[in-house]
Amino acid sequence: MIRIIKMVKVKSKWVCQECGYETSGYLGKCPDCLRWGTLVEEVMAKDNKTASLKFDKLSDSTPQLLRDISFDENIRYKSGMIELDNVLGGGLVKGSLVLIGGDPGIGKSTITLQTSGNLANSGLKTFYATAEESGSQIRMRSERLGVDSENLYIHTETNLEEIKKGIEEISPQVVIIDSIQAVYSMNISSSPGSVSQVRECCSILMNIAKSRGITIILISHVTKDGVIAGPKVLEHMVDTVLYFEGDRYKSYRILRTMKNRFGSTNEIGIFNMENTGLTEVKNPSELFLSERADIVTPGSVVIAISEGARPILVEIQALVGATSYPSPRRVATGIGYNRVLQILAVLEKRVGLNLSKQDVYINAVGGINTQEPSADLGVALAVATCARNVTVDPATVIIGEIGLSGEIRRVSSIEQKINEAQKLGFKKVVVPKINLPIKNKPANIEIIGVSRLIEAISQSISGQ
Repeated sequence: MIRIIKMVKVKSKWVCQECGYETSGYLGKCPDCLRWGTLVEEVMAKDNKTASLKFDKLSDSTPQLLRDISFDENIRYKSGMIELDNVLGGGLVKGSLVLIGGDPGIGKSTITLQTSGNLANSGLKTFYATAEESGSQIRMRSERLGVDSENLYIHTETNLEEIKKGIEEISPQVVIIDSIQAVYSMNISSSPGSVSQVRECCSILMNIAKSRGITIILISHVTKDGVIAGPKVLEHMVDTVLYFEGDRYKSYRILRTMKNRFGSTNEIGIFNMENTGLTEVKNPSELFLSERADIVTPGSVVIAISEGARPILVEIQALVGATSYPSPRRVATGIGYNRVLQILAVLEKRVGLNLSKQDVYINAVGGINTQEPSADLGVALAVATCARNVTVDPATVIIGEIGLSGEIRRVSSIEQKINEAQKLGFKKVVVPKINLPIKNKPANIEIIGVSRLIEAISQSISGQ
């Protein structure tokens, strides 16, 4: 008797680990993101059952009028950190999926462990699943951060199915996954961190969050380019994307909202990293101006910008000097490079400042990055005063956007910026004339309106 054995053909696909592009065969270069060597073979299991996106019934499945849909007014959990709550739009929303990304060592695990402790102390059952550290390591960090609660559960597990069992047993209100790239699902045969694994795991966790009303916070790695690792669909699936940024060699950290379905995407939270964890910075303007020299040198200007609804004062420094290269260098840190080139062109054409043989270096002190046009006038004055070897009055704040014809254009949130300058003791503010008059003008501060760049330069350095 001859037994015929049926061979099962194993199917596989090649997936780009940068953008998620799929193909049936190997390609050295991804046709989508144009990266080399990013396609990895992933075996397609025959019994692969992807997570269903059909959530358990939380309400009637029949169509309803918008006005008839009920919701819980107390839908947010307070994290115990005002800065974090502001970034989230008022707190963690029940049943939402939050993604936190950032460079290694920037403080992602620190802020989530502190937040989990605050939530647990407020009476919420909190489930912290760590796939990268042992329980003793988490306990050691919690001792340093002063985190301890009877409602905080730690689960050291990389298998998402086991994590799901733990969630079902404990029934927490908040779940933290550290990190989404380190967990894996048995339904996918590829290795943890691959595009298929990250997409499948996020889909399962989204189903848990929406069907059970559990708030889930995911910690994510970033690539060498500074973007969230994994497929772009990961950012589309979650409700909120937060990004931790800052210089690892400085103590402050900035938490920025990249996406938020429940609030503004322009908010930032500022924290200070200390031995006992992250502490909130109540007045960020004082932080960014704390290292300003008592004797102001040419090229130093204080500007006012807005990050969301919050005005912040930042020092802009410029250095202009003769170049030793055939082409002069232009270096910008914290200010958009193309914006700087535009400002330098206006200075040459409209003011007559010859910078064709000068190197120009511009830095926003403190490591903050801004794209707001209201910083234009401050950058122009910093360059002009350094080139002419004069100084701007140290008690003056500069606000204004520059047009290509040299005009000073209107800026937004002017009253909040002026109030911030007055609060920190500045005596003069240079603003666009088109923004005048100011309705609620604060006392003890002089407001000067300018309409042209050359006028702003003369008004700012008058009396020098």
